[in-house]
Amino acid sequence: MPTRTARTAWNGTLQEGAGQVELTSSKIGTYEVSFPKRAADEANGTTSPEELQAAAHSSCYAMQFSALIGEAGGVPQALDVKADVTLGPDPAGGFKLTGIALTVRGEVDGIDADTFAKLAAEAKATCPISKALTGVEITLDATLEQ
Repeated sequence: MPTRTARTAWNGTLQEGAGQVELTSSKIGTYEVSFPKRAADEANGTTSPEELQAAAHSSCYAMQFSALIGEAGGVPQALDVKADVTLGPDPAGGFKLTGIALTVRGEVDGIDADTFAKLAAEAKATCPISKALTGVEITLDATLEQ
């Protein structure tokens, strides 16, 4: 399996500085980052490690869930996966990820709601990003839509 790379160029202090995150492997873009905007309610055109983590988690989860549905004999027509990643204070000092809420809505042929829920939980436990984030509470809200 390949290694993927991202790069950040940072200039200045934490509060005054800013940087650019480059998605190096895919070459699909370079995105602005800054700590004040990271900690603000509105991102105003910048991304953050938490948003990038949410993108990684939601896409990884969708792939894993799709694979498990297929192995169970189902056919995923559509999976809408959202990951909300929260940054908060760390009692030991600084900041940490305080939680990740995964929400999935799916249109799937060939499986019932109980199987959907079971596979959704299994995907949460087995997707590589979930495995990497074992120190963060990850919740799941999964609904099979008809």
